[in-house]
Amino acid sequence: MQVSRTTTRIAAAGAVAATAVLALSAPAFAHVSVQPEGVAAKGGYAVVDFKVPNERDNASTTKLEVNLPADHPIASVMPQPVPGWTVKVTKSKLAKPLTMHGEKISEAVTKVTWTADGKGIEPGYFQKFPLSLGALPEDTDQLVFKALQTYSNKEVVRWIEVQQKGAEEPENPAPTLELAAATDDHHGTQAATPGTAGAASDDKGDKTEQTAAATDKSGGSDTTARVLGIVGIVVGAAGVAYGVLAGRRRTA
Repeated sequence: MQVSRTTTRIAAAGAVAATAVLALSAPAFAHVSVQPEGVAAKGGYAVVDFKVPNERDNASTTKLEVNLPADHPIASVMPQPVPGWTVKVTKSKLAKPLTMHGEKISEAVTKVTWTADGKGIEPGYFQKFPLSLGALPEDTDQLVFKALQTYSNKEVVRWIEVQQKGAEEPENPAPTLELAAATDDHHGTQAATPGTAGAASDDKGDKTEQTAAATDKSGGSDTTARVLGIVGIVVGAAGVAYGVLAGRRRTA
């Protein structure tokens, strides 16, 4: 009886602990976040997805506003159509014009807004909102996008808090895109470094020599095997002959 009570208490304590862990970890999965499709390299172009989960049980997400970083304006911003949503791109004049492909750009996209045509993101679901961005800045390691999530009950969640180094994650962190190191051609493919061709030639030479050596060794091994095979046949024949002669002697 005592063992049964102890087991029941342990099970109850485990259930409470599991519930506490789920309660603590749930907000971490409910953040509006941004992730690249592939690699987002400095100076290059990338398609990024803003992932928006619905963290309410009694309301749907009906609107998303994403503000692009003003300190690192991006010249080209193109949204991908999302079924069931209307997208609006807002441009603003830049205090300092950008130069892209030899042309000066005096305005850039500063905000992208998606509005649901129907129910939006219902409880228990999430939605991705893709954007094509470029050229990505080369003088920073990350881009911070401040986002506003609006629910059908008019509640607005402001994902605008910037994560500080060494500090705990804020309650409503802003979506942050980490940028990879720039590639030589800014398109995700590195050019060959000086000496690469020579190194490749040397490698081919080494491989040729290794192949020749392997062939020589293979040839030598084959010859040895043949000699040993012939010797074995001769010895076997001699053994058979000896056995026959010995049998005849015993018969005589």
